[in-house]
Amino acid sequence: MLKLITSLVLLFMVRPVASQLYLQKEPFAHTYSIVARDPDTGEMAVGVQSHWFSVGTAVSWGEAGIGVIATQSFTNKSFGPRGLELLKKGKTAEQVLKILLKSDEGREVRQVAIMDANGNVATHTGDNCIKYAGHQQGDNYSVQANMMLNKDVWPAMAAAFEKSRKLPLAERVLIALEAGEEAGGDIRGRQSAALIVVKGKPEENSWDDPMIDLRVDDSAEPLVELKRLLKIYRAYEHMNKGDLAVEVGDMSLALQEYGKAESMFPENLEMQYWKAVALANNDKLEEALSIFKRIFREDENWRELTARLPDAGLLDLKKRELKKILKQQ
Repeated sequence: MLKLITSLVLLFMVRPVASQLYLQKEPFAHTYSIVARDPDTGEMAVGVQSHWFSVGTAVSWGEAGIGVIATQSFTNKSFGPRGLELLKKGKTAEQVLKILLKSDEGREVRQVAIMDANGNVATHTGDNCIKYAGHQQGDNYSVQANMMLNKDVWPAMAAAFEKSRKLPLAERVLIALEAGEEAGGDIRGRQSAALIVVKGKPEENSWDDPMIDLRVDDSAEPLVELKRLLKIYRAYEHMNKGDLAVEVGDMSLALQEYGKAESMFPENLEMQYWKAVALANNDKLEEALSIFKRIFREDENWRELTARLPDAGLLDLKKRELKKILKQQ
């Protein structure tokens, strides 16, 4: 990396225009990524891994019903928000890419992939991206990589993505990233990874977009950690569905969803606890008691929290029933 930076400094001294361009704190997000879309749900995603701190803050961009963008190599971060704005105005992915590159004097060291909500994809790998660099497009996806150990990385990603069609989009993207790592990955190693997924239709509330937004900013095994986080996300999806089922009085569905969450993380006290609360609130106190007992033995703070729930309206029990819970040892 020191030799690379030294070479760049010399390049800037020889070419003042380039110097002005590269000294705008644009991160060296040399990396590999995938932009993809699920044709059935319309969901779109960006997945990325790099030997660069917090790669997700630079590379991955997306907006529900609009599109997704990965901007990397000598990253022009403005490609993200500017590209999404152009997509909003009705431009196709290809049109947006041409507009962005036309005004960019550093286009030959850029790598960018754009996908619009219709599944159109456009990708650019500059001639001066550090080898091995390249990209490959397919039906509703594009994989792109630069500064890789070898030329096998992006083809491996494409193959893995295509073979996992039956899985949800987020899991398919993660599988593609894992395949890129197994094929050689970033020549420097690995440090961070990120995954965003946005809906196929515009989100009514901007604060609910993206629907999945997971980042591993610094880790010896960022994809391993990203996979763990995605699993937690899926478990809490079941928890949320359980809560919604409780609200409409469908305890059978609620317990089914809570059970799915627990099976994914059987040691998670939080998941066990709110299941017990739901049981108690729905006249299933005896079933709840054994769960409360197990949780209280693990951590007394949950007993104290339980005593506070009635005041917040989250535990609707008679005083003798609450006392019975709190006495569990």
